[in-house]
Amino acid sequence: MTLDEIVRWFETLTPESVSAIDRYYARDATFKDPFNDVNGIDPIRRVFAHMFVQVDEPRFTVTDWWQNERGAALVWDFTFREKRGGTARLVRGASHLRFARDGRIAYHRDYWDVAEELYEKVPVLGSVLRAIKRRLKA
Repeated sequence: MTLDEIVRWFETLTPESVSAIDRYYARDATFKDPFNDVNGIDPIRRVFAHMFVQVDEPRFTVTDWWQNERGAALVWDFTFREKRGGTARLVRGASHLRFARDGRIAYHRDYWDVAEELYEKVPVLGSVLRAIKRRLKA
């Protein structure tokens, strides 16, 4: 398994390709993002499948990546449409990956700013968060 293959899989994810997740993730892999913290291939599969239930047209575009002997980092844009209203959204983030001996992902942690990328866009909550941000700004 190469990082190029993993990137290509992320960038072409579909509800059907999620079923092939065990080709890319080790059986005892861990996955963590701002909303999930799961261990094992079946819970990770559910996280990815849930994405297709929650939003329309989800798509990752990896804009940069690097790798060393300990793992890899992917910088990505995640675009999607909200189910209600169909508003297009963009979330920018990064993934830290570590690999098992066979090259599959053993550890996957996503980093992105939930407040800036999602919560600030919610009408009432967003105005409160933007006010706090302005107050804390140097």
